[in-house]
Amino acid sequence: MRRLAVPGLVALLAIGLVALLIFGVLQTTDDSSIDQAVAKGETPAATSVVLNRLDGSGTGSLADYRGRVVLVNFFASWCEPCDEEAPLLNDVQRTLAARGGTVLGVAVDDTRERTQQFIDEHGVRYPILRDIDRKMAKGFELKGLPETFLVDEQGRIQALERQQITRAWIESTLDPALARLQ
Repeated sequence: MRRLAVPGLVALLAIGLVALLIFGVLQTTDDSSIDQAVAKGETPAATSVVLNRLDGSGTGSLADYRGRVVLVNFFASWCEPCDEEAPLLNDVQRTLAARGGTVLGVAVDDTRERTQQFIDEHGVRYPILRDIDRKMAKGFELKGLPETFLVDEQGRIQALERQQITRAWIESTLDPALARLQ
């Protein structure tokens, strides 16, 4: 009788572990709360923390741009897709600046020197903040680099792209937001 109890107990434990694993997988999604909210048409508040400016002129935050459309771009000098999207972001900056908005670059996991070299190589002319402790990255639920968020005049996230942006994404996302300003 005892010989039957041990295999039965092992089988019962295995079934329980498999059930627990299946339950855990079903309860886990790849979408963060920001992704889910934006997908539902909601506009969650964007995190605004005070960070050091790359140029050494003190500190800054997303809140400094309240009342303007801001395209927040998280990047790093070592990120190849970040390197590839830099010319497009420069174009977007010219468009936004003409309308009173800006691109706000947030350097993550990078040294001041390497970030400055990246900025110089790409002729970046928009403000850059350094997120050394990943405070802002955590607030935006950053999953990788690059990631870009469209923040409206009230500081609310209107759209996001968790990969390299494209001209098509800009046209479908930013252009309608700018049209609302007219």
